[in-house]
Formats: sequence, C-alpha cells, structure tokens
Amino acid sequence: MNGVKKQITVHRSPFTKVGGERKVLKAKDLSKTFEKGHTAVHAVRKVDIEIAAGERIYIHGPSGAGKSTLLHLLGALARPTEGEVAFEGRSIYKMGDRRRSIIRSEVFAFIFQFYHLLPELNVLENVILPARILGKKSGKDMTERAYGILGKVGMGHRLKHRPSELSGGESQRVAIARALVNSPRVLFCDEPTGNLDSAMSREIYDLILKVSEEEKMSVVVVSHQGIIEGFYHSEYLMRDGVLERVIGKQSPVTSFRRLRGE
Repeated sequence: MNGVKKQITVHRSPFTKVGGERKVLKAKDLSKTFEKGHTAVHAVRKVDIEIAAGERIYIHGPSGAGKSTLLHLLGALARPTEGEVAFEGRSIYKMGDRRRSIIRSEVFAFIFQFYHLLPELNVLENVILPARILGKKSGKDMTERAYGILGKVGMGHRLKHRPSELSGGESQRVAIARALVNSPRVLFCDEPTGNLDSAMSREIYDLILKVSEEEKMSVVVVSHQGIIEGFYHSEYLMRDGVLERVIGKQSPVTSFRRLRGE
C-alpha cells in the first residue's frame, strides 16, 4: 500500500508515471479562430495536450473560455484553424473524410449536457442506434451489448420506456450507455451533469469513472462547474482560449479513495 500511495500522490497522470501507458491522443499548436464581421475571435490558442490510455482529463474555466471548442477539435467534430490532433500517431485532420468519420463513430464517443435521445425510440432502441448505424455487429450482438451496458449503468429495468418517461439522471445514464455501445477508446464529455443536481452529478461521475477503469477508456471532461475529487488524473484551466496545466495539488485519486473509505 505504501508504494501505491507514493505513486499516486504525484500530481501527474499515473498512466504517465505508472505502467508507461502509451499516449492515445496528442494535440500540438491547436488553434481555432472564428471570424465575426471584421473581428477575429481566437477561441483556442496554441493548445498542446497529451492523453494516455485510460487517463481522465478535467478541463474547467468560465463560460466562453473555449472549452467546448477545444473538445470539438480533439474529438474531430470541428476542423482547427492551425495545429493538429493525432490519434495513436496518425493525424486526424490529414485523414480523408470517411476515415475521420469512422474515428468519430467507432473510436470516439460523446456525452453532452442535453441528452439528445430520440423521443420516438425507447431506451433500448436509443442505445442500439449507434451500433446499428455502424453496422459492424449482428442484430443479436448489438442487442446483447446494449442489454449489458444498460445493466451496468443501472437502466436494465427501463428498456421499453421512452425518454419522456425518464428523469434527468436516468436520461443521462441512457446517453452514457449509448456512448459506450461501440466500445470507444476516448469518451468526450461536455458539461455532462449541467442539468443535474449535486447528488445525481456524483452518481454520473462515479459511473463514468467505473467504466473508464474497467475498459481502460480515456475520458475528457470540460465543465465550468465543479467536479468530484478523485474523478480525474490531470486537471487543466482554460481562459481566453489558453490551456494551462494545474499543478501543485494533492492527487485527487488519493482524496477520492479516502472519501470512499478505502
């Protein structure tokens, strides 16, 4: 136990320090500028960041700081003005549209503040939908995978319910299951608990943490709200499009384990 404590009290991703995990996602000199009339708005300015397999990143800052824009750039949802993003050494924005689309749908997954569940589909159908679109599994395999994930997120008893019959916390659990159905390598979360109370927010972060550790899935969360200690390995502050690493704090992993009585 003493050896483990020495490793995790360093304020650095334990995946960099412990076990030598490879970097799955790297951004270099990443910038995004929007033109508004005759004015250039620099939403993201020369961002460098590396994310290891299984690492959880927390990016916070005030509204309008560029957090969501950065997440969209890292997740291949928007093209940068300058710089590049590489997944396992391959530049995403040098890929063709088809290959980049596969990365977005098969390798990356997204959770947003608003759940974006289709109202005409039930819970099970909403979760199966990304796998059906990808078309790489049989109907039986897709259904079994969806059943398994919905059970894991505590929604196995609500399979036939429509989104209008769910609470906010239940809807976000379904959105998480839908994001996980294709077994992504990186999960991007944009204000994932913005519509939830503090107790439900903790449940959602605990759930994402559990799945991240079980499946060695990297997670990037951007939020202007607080986040439970122990969720993340690396913390960043974003202001005016500039990303800065937050250092010098006690490891949040240690704090979280003490909170849970471990």
